[in-house]
Amino acid sequence: MEVVTDKAIGKNVQKSLSPWAIAQRKFIKNKLAMVSLIFLVVIAALSLLAPIISSQNIAKVNISQMSLAPSGEHILGTDKSGRDVFTRLLYGGRISLLVGLSCTLLVIVFGTIVGSIAGYFGGVVDSLLMRFTDFVLNFPFYVFVIVLNAILFGKLSGVWVLIIVISFLSWGGVARIVRSKILAEKENEYVLSSISIGCSSTKIIMKHLLPNILSTIIVQASIMFAGMIVAEAALSYLGFGVPSEIPSWGNMLSSANEPDVLQYKPWIWIPPALLITFTTLSINFIGEGLKDAFNPKN
Repeated sequence: MEVVTDKAIGKNVQKSLSPWAIAQRKFIKNKLAMVSLIFLVVIAALSLLAPIISSQNIAKVNISQMSLAPSGEHILGTDKSGRDVFTRLLYGGRISLLVGLSCTLLVIVFGTIVGSIAGYFGGVVDSLLMRFTDFVLNFPFYVFVIVLNAILFGKLSGVWVLIIVISFLSWGGVARIVRSKILAEKENEYVLSSISIGCSSTKIIMKHLLPNILSTIIVQASIMFAGMIVAEAALSYLGFGVPSEIPSWGNMLSSANEPDVLQYKPWIWIPPALLITFTTLSINFIGEGLKDAFNPKN
């Protein structure tokens, strides 16, 4: 860090850091957030390296090895179809994280676009977009996800149908938050100066407004990521999410519906339950760490 000597005062005055640099330092100092980030990276890496880590077939039914307890050959046992639980956990992480990340990106992008346009232009445009947002927010989430997924299933790939449906019903909250931030930011002098020199609305939104509310969007995305993973797990557990032939943590957890598995075969459902719990907790801790890091009052 560069140090400037103030001769008049005789003290060392440090040049101020940028807000992003300050936020980075605060986040790194947050031990819980850093541990959560490392855990999430490890889980993602293991899921991506699933074919290298395990050579077991995730789809092949093996009647002779049904519901085997954990052993040297199967470190987390097998499920009721004789499939290796550990291997399915690795591949299931791919689907659960893919659904969570894809839904989050779609929701953030669409919600940011709608909120930015509504907040910047105001008037009739704002009223129309916000009434449409209210209309979407009034849908019972799980009921409409189940209905739309059932209608579209078979016309598109099952996983992508789920991603599109969840995203379509989840962007309203982001749009409202972005709109409120844009309404506050557009009254600042730098925006009025840009308008006075003839900058286009698109340029003002993209180059001036959005960079100044990016920290809010990042925090919202990190928190929403956890919610999307839980939504996928809940829908798959109910049998209306990811198709049963594709492993996901929610699909694996659905085996706990059977009393025999729930009571006497915990190795089948406890591992996916723990991974869902710890992954969502880690994402929430990361979100809280980002929130504290970007908070100017801290």
